[in-house]
Amino acid sequence: MPDLGPLDLDETRASWDRIAEGWRVQVGDEGDANRRLNSDPVLWRFLGDVRGLRVLDAGCGTGYLSRKLADRGAEVVGIDFAPRMVALARERYPGIDFRVDSCGTLATVGDGEQDAVVANYVLMDTPDLAATMQAFHRVLRPGGHAVLVFSHPCFPQGRAHRSADGKVSYAWEFPYFEPTKLVDPPWAHFTSEFIWFHRPLSAYWKAFQDAGFRIEGFDEPRLSGESRQLGASDREVVKGRTRPYSVAFKLAKP
Repeated sequence: MPDLGPLDLDETRASWDRIAEGWRVQVGDEGDANRRLNSDPVLWRFLGDVRGLRVLDAGCGTGYLSRKLADRGAEVVGIDFAPRMVALARERYPGIDFRVDSCGTLATVGDGEQDAVVANYVLMDTPDLAATMQAFHRVLRPGGHAVLVFSHPCFPQGRAHRSADGKVSYAWEFPYFEPTKLVDPPWAHFTSEFIWFHRPLSAYWKAFQDAGFRIEGFDEPRLSGESRQLGASDREVVKGRTRPYSVAFKLAKP
């Protein structure tokens, strides 16, 4: 996808500022159901033991994951390009270093400063994927890892339809292989639109390799094992076991 201009970045930043309070409600202190049931177990498996490690929470939002990382013994820096998100994170978790910064530049983070970078449901909201991956690579020490979880580009859940007989289908109003900027209407308790960027899965894979990363792990998180007992309803459990909400990558900087 070609680099987008400053207006795209400014528009996206303003969008996330508008939904910041609603986002804090959505993820709370523990993450929403999809994160808790489906993707968090994969994220923690890919990250491993973070005690004593310098970890960048890139696109930290209102800070719930930064707090979880700190609770596990990491030295955490959380960055987000939306000032209101950072303000809410600082208010809720005052002991953590939160900064207003863009994933595409990481201007407040020095070269090789981090042992790990985590981007949890961030890359599909990033206007410039190539610059973001280059910035992640720059701030990692040699041998460091990036753990990336993002919405499954092949199966957009906002475009899922469940028929009366239980079959689930997905529809695109745009060609799958064409990178596209999208604006989705508000959902649940939100009152503002969401801006995000569709890219085919291959575009992500190529961006990771072009930035100099080696791909060490890949998964499509789903509800399994003990997590099944955490579902709030049978419907939530069935959706978690059968719907591909996200993909997860573990990357290494050689």
